[in-house]
Amino acid sequence: MAGGLVALLDDVAALARAAAASIDDVGAAAARASVKATGVVVDDTAVTPRYVQGLDPKRELPIIKKIAKGSIRNKLLFILPAIMLLSQFLPWLLMPVLMVGGAYLSYEGAEKLWEALRGGHEEESNADKSEAEITGGAIRTDFILSAEIMVISLKEVEDEPFLSRLAILIVVALLITVLVYGVVALIVKMDDVGLHLTQKPGRGAQRLGSTLVHGMPKVLSVLSTVGIAAMLWVGGHILLIGLDDVGWHWPYAQVHHLEESVHDATGALGSVLGWLTNTLGSALVGLVVGAVIVAALHVIPRRNSKVAEGAAH
Repeated sequence: MAGGLVALLDDVAALARAAAASIDDVGAAAARASVKATGVVVDDTAVTPRYVQGLDPKRELPIIKKIAKGSIRNKLLFILPAIMLLSQFLPWLLMPVLMVGGAYLSYEGAEKLWEALRGGHEEESNADKSEAEITGGAIRTDFILSAEIMVISLKEVEDEPFLSRLAILIVVALLITVLVYGVVALIVKMDDVGLHLTQKPGRGAQRLGSTLVHGMPKVLSVLSTVGIAAMLWVGGHILLIGLDDVGWHWPYAQVHHLEESVHDATGALGSVLGWLTNTLGSALVGLVVGAVIVAALHVIPRRNSKVAEGAAH
């Protein structure tokens, strides 16, 4: 009896060690996969603050919380099941689906840029929108960025067994969401932190608080611009990689060749300048594709409408 109990305890201990090792493996793989998606995480962090810019400070954190919950739903309820099924049964379909998302991001970035350049027809401010409108727009954009994050992460662990892939991607989804929206919440509330510091004794704290109060609106404005650029960059990069993946290698080859040329010609700064070259090339592709879609959806119909009105008169 005692011997059987000892053997059972040994088995339980062995299973516990195996489970712990498995958890460690999942954590390590999730960390590797998350690192691969760092570029998109940065984009997501840059894009999101513009959705709460200009709002009553009391609305900021509740809206960020709603967007974060929507992001978790996007990742766990929609994107994860879809990409797991596709990776298992139709892996070739993942890239075309992602390319549709890239085209949408390019359109979003180009549309924001077009609206800014038009002048006199400013987009409705966030202060005039309902929370449902703000969160809906943010969650739709998050869906595309989240899809790319999850697909990039999936590619990093595609050789793992199905259940391991699933566990790793769940960890990635939770980790990335907490990271992105934690940083976003910190960014948008820094002016409140600054206001609190201005009321503290001591010139150092008051000076830092004043800097934060006056500086954060400018930081948010810059982030809004970075968010538009990020949409074009990420959208264009998805399209370049996708075209290369489906067999049209020329566009990606040109950008990659230019990146390598800059890298080789600029010595110690080669890595940074090469990356910037690739980024600018991707953004240009995103801008061209986005501009074509904007023209098809907005410019051409509007001109046709004006022509029709003129003919009627």
